[in-house]
Amino acid sequence: MDMNEIAARGLVLLGCGKMGSAMLKGWLEGGLPREAVYVMDPNPSDWLKGTGVHINATVPEQPAIVLVAVKPQVMGAALPSAKSYGGGGTLFISVAAGTPISTFETMLGESTPIVRAMPNTPAAVGRGITALIGNAHVDEAKMAQADALLQAVGQTVRLDDEGQMDAVTGVSGSGPAYVFHLIETLAAAGVAQGLPEPLAMQLAKATVAGAGALAEAAEEDPSALRVNVTSPNGTTQAALEVLMDEETGFPPLLQRAVAAAAKRSEELSRG
Repeated sequence: MDMNEIAARGLVLLGCGKMGSAMLKGWLEGGLPREAVYVMDPNPSDWLKGTGVHINATVPEQPAIVLVAVKPQVMGAALPSAKSYGGGGTLFISVAAGTPISTFETMLGESTPIVRAMPNTPAAVGRGITALIGNAHVDEAKMAQADALLQAVGQTVRLDDEGQMDAVTGVSGSGPAYVFHLIETLAAAGVAQGLPEPLAMQLAKATVAGAGALAEAAEEDPSALRVNVTSPNGTTQAALEVLMDEETGFPPLLQRAVAAAAKRSEELSRG
């Protein structure tokens, strides 16, 4: 990230809820000067007030970046205040779910460089993954800048076209909730087998978190890791015969779940 340019021209953060706070924390820890950050938020948190950034203050005339982190429902109210920055001098980055680039082009002017990003909630602990796509006015330097800002909360990937964003929403955007539900149901299954509730939950959380960390760290792909821990006619095989059933197991269930999320994302994008 070109800290000097951002420090000189300023970064405006529209909205500072959970996602905005996670990003801001990462930027400040990464060395972005707090005096370069201008946060616009009607209900600033106590944490935000303690950061030393500008809150609801007059912002620079041509900030380097405006990052839109408000909920889609309040986008219509929040964006007009930033319309004067449209037209080319300022890079807009949006992490608002379900809001296509065309909406921003209509509000800000078609020549505005806009990056649409889809982060996910593990960003709160620096373990997010964010998919990025820019419009025709985002050059490599601007895309690299967006990339660097979002790497403050985890990994980033670049998409080939905006149409992929609905599928990304279904996999990584909404995906943490699927894993939370897996933890819930795995713990409940342990209770059904006679374990005390706190112990079953501790086992389920540590198992899912540990397996995820192993999947990321290991050289083998997840299917090889699965085979490695599955002894012939053993306990794991007995469970996997249920979970991998092509009619009632994980494969058709997750296909339907991700498809439903992607379909809803598409509907929201169309308004």
